[in-house]
Amino acid sequence: MEYRYLGRSGLKVSALSFGSWVTFGNQMNVDVALDCMKQAYDAGVNFFDNAEVYADGQSEIIMGEAFKKAGWKRSDLVISTKLFWGGKGPNDRGLSRKHLLEGIDASLERMQLDYVDLLFCHRPDIHTPIEETVRAMTHIINQGKAFYWGTSEWSALQLQEAYAIARREHLIAPTMEQPEYNMFHRERFEKEYAPLYREHGLGTTIWSPLASGVLTGKYSDGIPAGSRMDTPGFEWLRKMLESERGRDRVEKVRQMSGVAKELGISMAEMALAWCLKNPNVSTVITGASKPEQVVQNMKALDAVALLTPDVMEKLEGILQNKPEAEQDFRG
Repeated sequence: MEYRYLGRSGLKVSALSFGSWVTFGNQMNVDVALDCMKQAYDAGVNFFDNAEVYADGQSEIIMGEAFKKAGWKRSDLVISTKLFWGGKGPNDRGLSRKHLLEGIDASLERMQLDYVDLLFCHRPDIHTPIEETVRAMTHIINQGKAFYWGTSEWSALQLQEAYAIARREHLIAPTMEQPEYNMFHRERFEKEYAPLYREHGLGTTIWSPLASGVLTGKYSDGIPAGSRMDTPGFEWLRKMLESERGRDRVEKVRQMSGVAKELGISMAEMALAWCLKNPNVSTVITGASKPEQVVQNMKALDAVALLTPDVMEKLEGILQNKPEAEQDFRG
């Protein structure tokens, strides 16, 4: 396993990590979850990701039980959760001080933990001043209930405001952002956040590196029974796949699968390796519902070396979506 610093912090996370979105509580019980987590842990994974909203809190309960059964040394683990959607009450959603302070307590209770290493604001909250959120997250860290805080799917402008508030008020600034990033979803990560990597050393824990499974190639010939897009509650993903844009993506996956075959690796390995190759990626969050899928995902580390400049150029020729670089007016 390769370990990377989480941005400009002194914390190291495994380049490949393990997340519970979709699977825990929906497709897996504690025993299956533990089997998958053991495969990841044995491969060197130290970062495990969760959120209060996943399976309405059941995901945190399952992961907490799995940690308890595994008996791993707590200091060897980097555990995260995310707060925003905590329930149906008027104050159970968003990033108010009330929900953040009550939400972290509820998450820790479900996971049977004294603290999480990373705490994310799961989405931006247009109804709560960013200063209130920064103050609340600073308070949570000062209480020892989290070590670092970050955001998920915040804009660069919102992050810049958080940095400015933290600097002005002597509060704790966000360390990391958890954005969607994959071969089809690139603009924000590669262009909008570029100044944040340079100026603030922003770390990233990327999600959906396989574009909800599309980049595995398993949807190239239809929607298999039992797959994510065949799961109740994910009809929106199926609708996206069946759209004109979705069909275009499937065709590109078919073409890229030929490149993967030439390299002697799976399409999924190549897609994960493509993400790992970006130096601004701190860790790639992978998911799995079976231990053998974890084993397959871990092979992506060896595939990075196969993505030579020629191969990357060939992939860009298929994707045709590389964000334009910042214009150099001096040149």
